[in-house]
Amino acid sequence: MHEPMQGLPARRYLIPFDTRELPLRYADVLVLGSGVAGLSAALAAAGAGASVLVVTKGEAKESNTLYAQGGIAAVLDPDGSEDSHEAHARDTKVAGAGLCDDEVVELVVREGTEAVRKLIAEGARFDRTPEGQIALTKEGGHSAKRILHATGDATGAEIERTLLERARAQSRIRFLEHAFAIDLVTSHGECQGALVWDHAQGLQFVAARATVLAAGGAGRIYRETTNPPVATGDGIAMAYRAGAVLRDMEFMQFHPTTLYVAGASRKLLTEALRGEGAYLVDADGIRFMPEVHELAELAPRDVVARAIVRRLRETGGRGVFLDLRHLDAERLVQRFPGIEKICRSYGLDFTRQLVPVRPSAHYTMGGVAVDLDARTGVERLFAVGEVSCSGLHGANRLGSNSLLEGLVFGERAGRKAAELAADSLGDVARLPMETSEVRLDRRREIDIVDVLNALRAQTWRSLAIERDGASMREARERIAFWSSYALEEVFAGPLGWELQNMLTVAALVAQAAIWREESRGAHFREDFPDPDDARFLRHSAIVRPEEGKEA
Repeated sequence: MHEPMQGLPARRYLIPFDTRELPLRYADVLVLGSGVAGLSAALAAAGAGASVLVVTKGEAKESNTLYAQGGIAAVLDPDGSEDSHEAHARDTKVAGAGLCDDEVVELVVREGTEAVRKLIAEGARFDRTPEGQIALTKEGGHSAKRILHATGDATGAEIERTLLERARAQSRIRFLEHAFAIDLVTSHGECQGALVWDHAQGLQFVAARATVLAAGGAGRIYRETTNPPVATGDGIAMAYRAGAVLRDMEFMQFHPTTLYVAGASRKLLTEALRGEGAYLVDADGIRFMPEVHELAELAPRDVVARAIVRRLRETGGRGVFLDLRHLDAERLVQRFPGIEKICRSYGLDFTRQLVPVRPSAHYTMGGVAVDLDARTGVERLFAVGEVSCSGLHGANRLGSNSLLEGLVFGERAGRKAAELAADSLGDVARLPMETSEVRLDRRREIDIVDVLNALRAQTWRSLAIERDGASMREARERIAFWSSYALEEVFAGPLGWELQNMLTVAALVAQAAIWREESRGAHFREDFPDPDDARFLRHSAIVRPEEGKEA
């Protein structure tokens, strides 16, 4: 890690407040987010004796985990002849294009085996063979069958169900749903909890001895995305304002195949479809991936996504399609019931018709820099899951590794947070009080939705699958212009705060992507199409400038 770049100047807090005048909630451990990583952290902390409050801005089940169609990768028989921890680690590092942390990779693949076994013991219903064994499949980038699925294409939902049922049954865990975490509250370099708003009680201070940030990624900064509406980069922006280091923000993974029907929200069509033998064809029915990569449709996701974009350009945008018509129809419907239902809802029979697809933003590989126990550079603050950058994924995430990372790092963060809470000698009364005085010269009329739409269109044009310096600098300038008035405003509700967070994250993505003058993993620059190990075999890192200092 080199010295962090200075990011854009940013107001420390989004709104004015005085914690002495706010309603107070308290927990030993505060968890912001309820996906696989957040729930794993909450369960581990509660299991270690801590009181835990889980805050989510939607329903507790609403997270990227819920929508994860792909599986979870784990070597269930590391001593067998079919697979090994070493092979899983090797595949992860190959995908990561030189930027994976070896120690983190080894930790996750080894501890992941026990984490998945524990999940199965606790009731997670993964697909099984007729003989009753866990059914393992192989996906792009994996050298062996090590992917577990649930109901074919609902793995994330099954893991979410299992963890959420356990969490709701745990007396030490409470939930605050439909509540928006606006900012992390810090004093003297320590995180003291968070400023939270909900419709019922308005603004409140949630004080905690340790805080675990599990707020997910930032896929919604792009017009085309597989992410649900909650994935607006709030956790990344909060941590940035609080002084945490952000790492590898230039690396966003774009999933090659999302259902592309005009007027419909983008629906992920899992890579497992191509694992079953689906072809990618252009508008003339020509299969094009064999000429692009030796693995054809199972090439790394960035390779497939770029191939689709180029084929669309070559054919005048007439479309790219998944072709499953040559596969066994009965098996397809049995294997992918969720996708079959989605396609049917738009009048498509995926066993008989070509399915229109295009790439979409899928997974935020950069995020808050953390160590092996998910600790950030801010005392008493941990970060887990997609909001974090642990070093597992490097420049390109290996498919089905993210749920595994959430289980492993969530468990580690929860245990450490509980230890920290138990070691704290004071109580709520000794927590330093914090105030924020945000002064405005004037209020502006801002059409929030219009700015959001402009931002998401710009990022898709300039910061998506194929990038170049001129286009990215244009994006940076436009984002800076929108930020010049939108970030100076004080909004009264979540839509405005989400806009400010998305502007912040988009600006940081642009800064990191402009800095990396090479192509590596998911970051492809047409003006620097080759890797440059001499200059860039290292992480990018960004930190918020101190007050009064220019970026």
